[in-house]
Amino acid sequence: MTEQSKMAQIVYEALDEKKGEDIRIIEISQISIMADYFIIANGSNLSQIQAMVENVREKMQQAGFEIKRIEGNRSSTWILLDYGDVVVHVFDTEDRLFYDLERIWSDGRQVSLEDLEK
Repeated sequence: MTEQSKMAQIVYEALDEKKGEDIRIIEISQISIMADYFIIANGSNLSQIQAMVENVREKMQQAGFEIKRIEGNRSSTWILLDYGDVVVHVFDTEDRLFYDLERIWSDGRQVSLEDLEK
C-alpha cells in the first residue's frame, strides 16, 4: 500500500465513522498533477459536515499527515481539506449535486476501499 492510498483509506474511514453519505474515492493521478486522490462525501446538515471534517483532521494528524490548506469554515456547505496527494471535499447534499465533481473528474478512476488496500 502506498502512502497516498493509506491517506485515502484513513480519510474514507474517518468520513464513514461520522456517517458521511455517498463517499467516493476518485484516483486522478493519471490525469492531474494536482493530487493522487479526490475524496468526496456529503453530510445532511452543517453539524454533521463539521463533525466529518473534524474527524478527518484528527485521524490524519494522529497518523502523522499534516494538512496543507483548508477552504471553508464552520458555516460553509463545502469544505475542502488539502493534504497534498489527497484532497477531501465535504459538501451538504444540495451543493454536492450542484457542483457535481464526479462529472467534472469523470476521466478519473473511481476506486473502492478494497482497491486501496491492494
